[in-house]
Amino acid sequence: MTLHPIVEHFVGGKSFSGSSQRSAPVYDPARGIVTKQVRLASAEDVSDAVAVAVAAFPSWRDMSLAHRVAIVFRFRELLDSKKGELAEIITSEHGKVLSDALGEISRGQEVVEFACGLPHLLKGEFSFNASTNVDVYSLKQPLGVVGIISPFNFPAMVPMWFFPVAIAAGNTVILKPSEKDPSAALWIANLWKEAGLPDGVFNVVHGDKEAVDGLLTHPDVKSISFVGSTPIAQYVYETGAKAGKRVQALGGAKNHMLVLPDADIELVADSAINAGFGSAGERCMAISVVVAVDPVGDTLVEAIMKKMAHIKVGDGRRACDVGPLVTKEHRDKVASYLDIADEDGATIVVDGRGVDVDGEKDGFWLGPSLVDHVPTTSAVYQNEIFGPVLAVVRVKTYEEGVDLINSGAFGNGTAIFTNDGGAARTFVRDIEVGMVGVNVPIPVPVAYFSFGGWKHSLFGDSRAHGEEGFRFFTQQKVVTSRWLDPAHGGLNLGFPQT
Repeated sequence: MTLHPIVEHFVGGKSFSGSSQRSAPVYDPARGIVTKQVRLASAEDVSDAVAVAVAAFPSWRDMSLAHRVAIVFRFRELLDSKKGELAEIITSEHGKVLSDALGEISRGQEVVEFACGLPHLLKGEFSFNASTNVDVYSLKQPLGVVGIISPFNFPAMVPMWFFPVAIAAGNTVILKPSEKDPSAALWIANLWKEAGLPDGVFNVVHGDKEAVDGLLTHPDVKSISFVGSTPIAQYVYETGAKAGKRVQALGGAKNHMLVLPDADIELVADSAINAGFGSAGERCMAISVVVAVDPVGDTLVEAIMKKMAHIKVGDGRRACDVGPLVTKEHRDKVASYLDIADEDGATIVVDGRGVDVDGEKDGFWLGPSLVDHVPTTSAVYQNEIFGPVLAVVRVKTYEEGVDLINSGAFGNGTAIFTNDGGAARTFVRDIEVGMVGVNVPIPVPVAYFSFGGWKHSLFGDSRAHGEEGFRFFTQQKVVTSRWLDPAHGGLNLGFPQT
């Protein structure tokens, strides 16, 4: 029997095994083999981690902003110099190609850089002499211990949407990463330690539903940040809110790309492929439906099909464009939608089953697939497939395309491709989606804006990162003050120190 290394928790600045003896396998998706076992926390283990974070909170909260920002900036510098190591870890457990893993880290690093502006972002307001000899001012103070529950598809970027802001604001953090690819979180925890973050401020607890429920119901966890599928996001929101917590829960998506007849077909084809098949389609901002307005459909499908012939599928550590899916079960589920497409009368233009790969035969492979004339009643259209399956739906008019997008249950991201500025401006105004691209296929905003969708793509009233992130991770206090006899502090001619 082969013994695999155990991925342990990270609590209080060191490895922590906890009391649970349960574990789950961690795969190398490109080889189709188990490489590690990850410890699955019990509710008691979660409680122990929370106790450590509670103990670390007062001194971190009270640390000066100057010292706090210095640690965040050192973390940024270390991350920038060592991100190649993190990318290799991500590829080995998730399967995405190295260039995609590096891109994920760079987008997460943007949030770290934004958090370095914490002295400005945590400023309050001041009104002098609001009433006679009375001043009124506001403070932004941290919440305490905050929980982050992140998905498998972006094991570095999604946690970095939250923890740089939470830490910069003075909170302590419990991160529960996906058990499918847990090692990136440990690498990040050790990097924070190297940057000088005090022990107990950033903690990692691995686990499944028991760990999630432990965070959702623990009275000392003040907020929950979650990204995942819509049913689980709704569960997290309802459970956390019922327990009296602040909750930001980002759910699923079914992102459409509306293509008008005047669009640049080459740009659209490249964009559809990049947005549909990057990271093997395992991203909430993937374009999974191309809505082609007559008469552009046939020309567009032909252009996409021709370009797909040049996509190389294989091990992400080699010179490939698309890697495997994260697990065999997920690969099989995604592939099953091609059977559904056939049964529902759609046309499978490119079938990724049985694709030739540059990798080992037991990897969890499914090549990019293109399905045309998809009925809107089909599960291929209605469900979030979360894999490399791109559906094409035909509509007769721009208005029909907008109505189709707006009638969906999700409202995460969408895009319009056109050279008509008036049509694009109208689309931006009328579309009922939280993030919109104009000739941009994946409209993920930069870190100083906030990320989040509408409808069943977001539960709670707060988005990720940006100024909304700082508002979520702080609570405001307003002080009304009167001083009748100002005190004198004596002489001190030295330069003030932080």
